[in-house]
Amino acid sequence: MIQYLTNNSATVLAALQQHIMLALLPVLIGFAAALPIGYLGVRFPWLYHPLINTCGVLYSIPSLALFLFLPVILGTKVLSPVNIVVALSIYTVALLARTVADGLRSVDTTVTQAATAMGYRRTRLLLDVELPVAMPVILAGLRVATVSNISLVSVGTLIGVGGLGQLFTRGFQLFYMEPILIGIILSVLLAGLADLIIVLIQRAVTPWARFQRGGAA
Repeated sequence: MIQYLTNNSATVLAALQQHIMLALLPVLIGFAAALPIGYLGVRFPWLYHPLINTCGVLYSIPSLALFLFLPVILGTKVLSPVNIVVALSIYTVALLARTVADGLRSVDTTVTQAATAMGYRRTRLLLDVELPVAMPVILAGLRVATVSNISLVSVGTLIGVGGLGQLFTRGFQLFYMEPILIGIILSVLLAGLADLIIVLIQRAVTPWARFQRGGAA
């Protein structure tokens, strides 16, 4: 395996770089889109259940079918990386919109009432009170979405764009285990690293959560 890495380092590195871009760019896009959508589901309660149902339907669409169907809608080429980014962004929004809504709904009403009594208006209440309190729930959903995207990118190799999934295809075609093992190891390490980074971000932005756990213990 070491020899394969030495002889094909440029190919492996290019596949890893593409995998990171295809997996994490949709996370950023999906997270940015899910925040206002999830908030609307809480701000207007009649939207909550239609939102949840729509997100469930979107997330249930098979990834390969979506990868192949998007070029028809977007007018892109089948092998365009744009299809992967858009598809994974849809999955991320579908997962995180519900998480954002549930996180905001979990905020204790006494907290928001106290902030309102102190003169907090709607925007400041959301940014300074509701979102920080809901952040542990939201970031837990972000962890799931990130790891899920890292695994789903490999499916894109079936249409010619799949990051580390290209190593799987090459190994299967050549009946050669080394690229398959390298692809699996790098995918697991990438998912673990991304998850660890989000955990560290969560600890940094929600320091009170550690004290609450310590107090409960």
